[in-house]
Amino acid sequence: MPSSAQTVQRTYLLLTLLTTLAASFIWGINTLFLLDAGLSNTEAFAANAFFAVGQVIFEIPTGVIADTRGRRFSFLLGAATLLASTLLYLVMWQLRAPLLGWAVASILLGLGFTFFSGATEAWLVDALAATGFTGSLESIFGRAQTVGGAAMLGGSVLGGVVAQVSNLGVPYLLRAAMLGVTLVVAFRFMHDLGFKPDREANPVAAVRIVFRGAVDGGLRNPPVRWLMIAAPFTAGVGFYGFYALQPYLLQLYGDPSAYSIAGLAAAIVAGAQIVGGLLVGRVRGLFRRRTDALILGVVANFVLLLLIGWTTNFAAALVLLAGWALVFAFESPFRQAFINGLIPSEQRATVLSFDSLMGSVGGVVAQPALGRTADVFGYGPSYMIAAVVQALAAPFILLARRERAASDPITVDAEVSNPKAA
Repeated sequence: MPSSAQTVQRTYLLLTLLTTLAASFIWGINTLFLLDAGLSNTEAFAANAFFAVGQVIFEIPTGVIADTRGRRFSFLLGAATLLASTLLYLVMWQLRAPLLGWAVASILLGLGFTFFSGATEAWLVDALAATGFTGSLESIFGRAQTVGGAAMLGGSVLGGVVAQVSNLGVPYLLRAAMLGVTLVVAFRFMHDLGFKPDREANPVAAVRIVFRGAVDGGLRNPPVRWLMIAAPFTAGVGFYGFYALQPYLLQLYGDPSAYSIAGLAAAIVAGAQIVGGLLVGRVRGLFRRRTDALILGVVANFVLLLLIGWTTNFAAALVLLAGWALVFAFESPFRQAFINGLIPSEQRATVLSFDSLMGSVGGVVAQPALGRTADVFGYGPSYMIAAVVQALAAPFILLARRERAASDPITVDAEVSNPKAA
């Protein structure tokens, strides 16, 4: 592998480490933080839904920024926006702000993440192609999952412990500080390779042109389209399932103030990411097609979510949570490699952002709806309903499999090519 390709990988893994560590300081206690601010379950998940609304609104515009102004520029904007909106979240908590205030702060958080989504992955894939990388993307995405999982493990446990010995606001200060470090590192080491942004482009015309390309490379590209349509069901349930675990596990544990236990949920997810990243190469050899792995994952998660909702035992819930998270960890590299092998470089960031947008749409609908279910019936039944919602993704993955896409067979390592839109 050329040394420049190794540099690209190291930079990508370092940015993954820093962004995940920054984000994970609050992942174990975010729902508890919102409830402590005086919000109900429905309002807390509505606040999370506004985060997804921000992603829906800004995914395409920020994807256009990445494709016209540069992926590095987009990443730096994302880190700066997240830093500012994290501090605003802390202010909302101190003021015990009404839901409207949380809605604004959450939308700004969503904006920050949309500068990352699509742009970072597109930067990696194009830079690898430009530096002569010939391996499989699963291997790199797997390493990134391992690094991200380790960062999430450390950050979420530390966030929970810090919250318990101080208060729920301190992890947000840690997050803001780490985002400042991320800004400095990205400015120094992240440079666009294999892609030349068109900085002279008219913004309105660029939106129109790139959006058309995103539609051609995404919704008009049948195998990509079917996975995009499946995304609201899997991602929407994933958002709710992760954040509802914080109060649900405390309920099963019997101590609503044991914030370190809430951090344990995020730590288990992080551990699953590490294991999934380390083993994805071996798991890859068990399937002929990437869509086979995705279909099996939907079925497995349907069963696991039902059991999480059914059990009343804390230890059993932790084991089931680990299984659910592990399935997600195995699925993600397969899905990323499948989609990246079918979209052209010039629209890669926008198509990937559009794909992220579809998942965010699911979060907008699923989180407040399932949160309301938890208010009325309890957390257990809400997980059972979530299992049914997630299962609705299966028919669309089957349709993607029927398209016999070039990137579907595991033996084809064309992920870092520059395909033309179908």
